[in-house]
Amino acid sequence: MSPTPKQPITDDSIQVRQVNHYQFSWVAGDAGKPGTWTLQLVLDQGAWEEVLTLDAEDAEVLQGLLKRSATVYYDVRRRTLMFGTTPAGQ
Repeated sequence: MSPTPKQPITDDSIQVRQVNHYQFSWVAGDAGKPGTWTLQLVLDQGAWEEVLTLDAEDAEVLQGLLKRSATVYYDVRRRTLMFGTTPAGQ
């Protein structure tokens, strides 16, 4: 018999989700001011979405990492992207 969970499992209780799709956007700033980059993450086949605000350098680095990584996870609570998984011993 399975133990009864202390609380119900809801979408909000899931901490780490898989990134399925992503989209970079650029929003113009006021006249003479720099624009803002955003990265929209579609997680767990659309069960969750997250939008991150980035500077241009971070956007460039993340785009390269996302292109090269077959598996990417996002920790919702810590707002952390994790690229790929490697089996122990490799």
